[in-house]
Amino acid sequence: MSSQQKVRVRFAPSPTGGLHLGGVRTALFNYLFARHHQGEFILRIEDTDQTRFVAGAEEYINECLAWCGISPDESPAKPGAFGPYRQSERKPSYRQYAEQLVANGYAYYAFDTAEELDQQRKLQPNFRYSHENRMSLRNSLSLSEAETKALLDEGVAHTIRIKMPEDEVVSFEDMIRGRVSFETKLIDDKVLLKADGMPTYHLAVVVDDKAMEISHIFRGEEWLPSAPVHLLLWEYLGWKDQMPQWAHLPLILKPDGNGKLSKRDGDRLGFPVYAMNWTDPKTGDLTKGFRELGFLPKAFVNMLGVLGWNDGTDQELFSVDELISKFSVERISKSGAKFDFEKAKWFNHEWIKKSDNEDLMPYIKKALANAGVLEINLDRVNTVLSVVKERLTYVSDFWGQASFFFEEPKEYDVDAVKPKWNADKTVFFENMLAEFEKQEDWTASTLEPLFKSKVAESGMKIGELMMPYRIMLVGGKFGPDVFVITELLGKETVIIRVKKALELFK
Repeated sequence: MSSQQKVRVRFAPSPTGGLHLGGVRTALFNYLFARHHQGEFILRIEDTDQTRFVAGAEEYINECLAWCGISPDESPAKPGAFGPYRQSERKPSYRQYAEQLVANGYAYYAFDTAEELDQQRKLQPNFRYSHENRMSLRNSLSLSEAETKALLDEGVAHTIRIKMPEDEVVSFEDMIRGRVSFETKLIDDKVLLKADGMPTYHLAVVVDDKAMEISHIFRGEEWLPSAPVHLLLWEYLGWKDQMPQWAHLPLILKPDGNGKLSKRDGDRLGFPVYAMNWTDPKTGDLTKGFRELGFLPKAFVNMLGVLGWNDGTDQELFSVDELISKFSVERISKSGAKFDFEKAKWFNHEWIKKSDNEDLMPYIKKALANAGVLEINLDRVNTVLSVVKERLTYVSDFWGQASFFFEEPKEYDVDAVKPKWNADKTVFFENMLAEFEKQEDWTASTLEPLFKSKVAESGMKIGELMMPYRIMLVGGKFGPDVFVITELLGKETVIIRVKKALELFK
C-alpha cells in the first residue's frame, strides 16, 4: 500500500433483515483496517433492490454497529462529503454510466420480457444470457439500430446488460488469496440497470466505490464470482488505475466445517447467528441474537476478530484497541473458519471476569429488573457481583447465580439430601445454630474454621455436611464459596434458612 494513499473502506449491507455474524465480521475487519491505517470507515446502505427492502432493517444495522462499537466516520446518519450514503438516493448517477457503457460497445439494451426469459429457462434448464445466445434474443445487438431506436422511443421496458468478452482471462491480486483469474466465457451478461431504472449491485458498487474514493474493499468470499464483472466495469468506465484493492474474506463455516454457517444451523444447533434479536416485520418470527443472550460487545467483537485471523502468537483475548494495533491482512486465513459456540461462550466468560464491576453494572441492573427486583442496594449488588462474576457465562446468568442473595430460595433440592439424612446430622445443625446464635465475628475467615472444627468434633465427614449446608442457604448445589455466602447473607438470614431447611430435611 502506498504511503501516500488515504485509506477509505466501506461496509455496504443491504437492509433486508437481521445482521449475520459474518456481516458483522466484514464490518469489523473494514473498521480495524481503517483504524490501523488512520483511515476512514464508511457505512453505505445498498438498497437498490426495493423488492427485498425490509422496514426497520437499516435502523437495526445501525444499532448492531453501535452495540459493537464499530463507529462509521460517514453514514446516512453521519453524512460527509461523499453522500448520499443510501444507494436509492444516488439513483440519478447510475444511468449515465450504463448509457456510457452502451455507447462504447461494452453493454447493450435488452428488451426481453420476464415471460420470454422464463420460456427460455424452460427450454434450457441451465439457461444463461451470454455470448452463446445473445444474438438469438431480443436486444440491441440482435436488432437493427432502427429497431432499437424505435423501441427506446416508444418507452418499451428494457434492461442494460454488460457484454462479457467471449474468450478473455481477467485477473486481479487479492490481498488474501494472491492472484485470482477468471475466464470470461464462463460468465453471463449480468444486468447492470434494471427496467425500473435502478442499478443492480454490479453497477452500483463500482460507481459508488469510485465516487466515494474507496481504497480497499473487504467483502465475503461469496462475492468472488462477481469479481470479473466488477473488474471489467472498472476498466470499461476508464477507472482501472483507480480500482480499490480487494480482499475476499474466508467464510464462517458450520461447527463441523461442512459449508457456510446459516441461520438455520443456529436454529438447529441452538445458538444465535445474528448480532442482535431480529423480528421479521412480515411474519413476526423472532431470530435470537448474541446481545440478548447476554454477550458483552467486547467479547463478541473479540470472538469475531479472531475468527479467520490471528496475530501469529497464542494470544486469544484482545481488546478493540489491541485488535486495531495488531491487525494485518497478511494474518487473515485463506480457508474458512469453523464457528465454535462453546469457544464463543468461553470468550464471553473470560471478558466478564476481566471486566470492572462498574462496566458490568448496567447489565446486572437489567438482569435484576427482569427478575422483578426493582429496588436495589448498589453496594450489596456490587459485593455480590464480585463473588459470582467468575461463575457467569452470560451477564444474564447473574440472577440464576445470585438470586439467593436477594431473596429466600423458592425451592430446595431436598432429594439431594433426604436419602442420606439422619438424626446425627439434625443434631449437628441444631448445635451449629446455637454456635451461630452466639457468634459475633460474622466473617468467612472466622465462620469456616468454626464450622470445620464442629464437623471434626462430630466424627462425620466434611462432605456429608457441607453439601446439605449449601442447599440450606442456596437451595441447590451451586454458588460460590459457602462461607462467603454465609458472611454476605448475614447472621439472621442464615439462622432462618437453616431452621427452615432442617424441617424439610427431617
